[in-house]
Amino acid sequence: MPGWSVQVDRTRCLGCGVCAAYAPGSFTQDDEGLAVLCDPPADPVEQVRTAVDSCPTGALSLAITDIATDDREG
Repeated sequence: MPGWSVQVDRTRCLGCGVCAAYAPGSFTQDDEGLAVLCDPPADPVEQVRTAVDSCPTGALSLAITDIATDDREG
């Protein structure tokens, strides 16, 4: 399980598709064009963050729930 989670507020979504363009392994669109989160999201967190930051209506939110240990330690 990744150390992050993403949410879609479909009431704010305009269906522009920017999320699916930036992170196609994590977002798709339904028949109405609204954002749908893939389960599980398959893109790296930075790619998902780009999609979240690019959403023109702020319909996406990203929460970092666990900070992974990286090469800076040890």
